[in-house]
Amino acid sequence: MEAQCQHRVAFDCTPQPTACFPDWMAGLPDALPLSCLSVPGTHDSLSLFGGRRLRCQSWGLEAQLAAGIRFLDVRCKLVRGELQVYHLCTFQRASLRGVLHRTLRFLHAHPGEAVLMRIKEELPIFSRPGFAAQLRRCLLEEGQGHVWCQEEVPTLGQVRGKIVVLEALAQEVLGIPYEQLSISDAWNVLSLERKWARAQRHLERVASGNTTTMHLTFCSGNGLFTCPEEVARFVNPRCYQHLQHWRGQPVCWGVVIMDFPGAGLVQLIVESNSMHASGHITASPSNPPTPPQHRRGREDRYHIPTASLQQRGWVSQRGQLHSLPAPVSIRTDAAPGPMPLLKNVDTQRGKVGF
Repeated sequence: MEAQCQHRVAFDCTPQPTACFPDWMAGLPDALPLSCLSVPGTHDSLSLFGGRRLRCQSWGLEAQLAAGIRFLDVRCKLVRGELQVYHLCTFQRASLRGVLHRTLRFLHAHPGEAVLMRIKEELPIFSRPGFAAQLRRCLLEEGQGHVWCQEEVPTLGQVRGKIVVLEALAQEVLGIPYEQLSISDAWNVLSLERKWARAQRHLERVASGNTTTMHLTFCSGNGLFTCPEEVARFVNPRCYQHLQHWRGQPVCWGVVIMDFPGAGLVQLIVESNSMHASGHITASPSNPPTPPQHRRGREDRYHIPTASLQQRGWVSQRGQLHSLPAPVSIRTDAAPGPMPLLKNVDTQRGKVGF
């Protein structure tokens, strides 16, 4: 039973996270470099469509940000003059402009936070001329002075309320150069055991390594005989166990990037920043949504008993969940909601980006 409970807090393929950490960066000091943070992230963050072979996430963008995800992996293609979000050849019903708009709307509501965003051209072997120029234009027009596009890794105080771009363009610098970071991304999975072993070794190096370098550990993967969900079901609980072993100790995990993360795994990563925090990092309470009615299937095998949740402090004695977020629908960019105008908008590239 404990194994089932641990599996669910580490892996989640439901539409909503079971706990939210929307302001976990707010209590951290301004002088802290981003490379010294433990940051939960998602791989192919907008990959919600395409079936089991392609789908990497079940939480929409707003749900991920509310849950505490602060690294987004956005893959784009230049289609008819606009950067559209794709996973391989499958359109993910979003545009980069829409992703920037929605992320900045979250940051406007939570100005103490910052979001790392890796922007990558999907399938660059079929690259179209003009990708870099369109990316620059998109960041300038949608960024509204709230995008960090410099090469240097900033401090948290420099980028609160901003998107920090990571990119790998050949001819132009529009953010932190992705290829210069310390990265473990064994995405082509032939063996689930070997996949986790490589991720674990990198996490161990990060924990004892140089915090002046930004480290990225991808726990995600895909393969000919597996799929992102199957990899996440295997790797995420093992990552949870590994981080749980270090719980309460001063350690930096860098950016930990996952498919289908569970709220408990996100919480472990976030809590490892407590050594820097001025106060205890806690989940944000909210009203629980009405659970969807569905036929009993594979996911029900990982249901968490109420008694286990009560022991963890997530459920009251009356069985009410303390920290479920309100439902967040999966939105497209066809009709984005209104965004309040940001003050001090600067459309010129300045000292801290666009």
